[in-house]
Amino acid sequence: MSGSDDTIAVVVVTYNSERFLADLIASLGPGLDGLDWHLTVADNASADDTVATVRRLAPAATVVELGRNAGYAAGINAGVAAAGPHGAVLVLNPDVRLGPGCGRELLRVLRSPGTGIAVPRLVDGDGDLIHTMRREPSVLRVLGDALLGAERAGRRPALGEVVTDHARYASEAVTAWAEGSTLLISAECWRRCAPWEESFFLYSEETDFALRAGDAGLVTRFTPAATAVHLEGDSRVSPGLWALLTLNRVRLFRRRHGRLATAAFWAALLLRELSRALLRRRPSQAAVRALLSPARFRETPGPHTVRAMAG
Repeated sequence: MSGSDDTIAVVVVTYNSERFLADLIASLGPGLDGLDWHLTVADNASADDTVATVRRLAPAATVVELGRNAGYAAGINAGVAAAGPHGAVLVLNPDVRLGPGCGRELLRVLRSPGTGIAVPRLVDGDGDLIHTMRREPSVLRVLGDALLGAERAGRRPALGEVVTDHARYASEAVTAWAEGSTLLISAECWRRCAPWEESFFLYSEETDFALRAGDAGLVTRFTPAATAVHLEGDSRVSPGLWALLTLNRVRLFRRRHGRLATAAFWAALLLRELSRALLRRRPSQAAVRALLSPARFRETPGPHTVRAMAG
């Protein structure tokens, strides 16, 4: 590889992300040490000083102002379209901080034959391991989560979507998909599988992209040699966001399976959320309302959807 093939296009999608940017940008130099890279920030109409902060802290960065909150996938697509020549795309959430040498290790793994996406070992702000590896969604795995809980079910491949066995995070592994905060995507994978599906607005778009890459014979590969910190978002505490996440899981499943299988998947998710709603967990209560509302299920997600689901 030479020239632009060695260059990484770092793409960050922002939305009222001013408070995260100083630490993110400071981590890019050590994290991408020894590599050629350029930064593109796609902003979803932030109401704070996100855009001004990017221009002040990273004056060489390309800033794409979408003019509206178009969603995560739309931001990624716009950012890659505006980026300069590159051989790989590093998609980052603004609340990620790359560990030293993270980019080199991800690029090494990405060059493994048949690999389309490389992902690092992530920890949260307290240094605790984040379970980032995922198995393909299935009815049985949703039921396992509902009946056993995600932590216990995830130790059994047939019963859990989230890989929760810590031993699995000690060595390189192929995974069906991984949480989308830190993904290095090869140019070939982008060419064959892009664009990201914008109809999801938020959540499940990374699942859809990775599964389609797998369909094309390009796997997602995890490596513990590359590390990063992800402060993580608030989907688990926001009723509107959790409801959207839940509905998008059904939308994704429906894209890949028939009507009867999708109905079973929906019913399993409803059981899971009902079991939590009975414990008065507001996010699950919102998810139950969303799952039982045909109008909301048919609606294309967007900021208005999140606000409605929070009620």
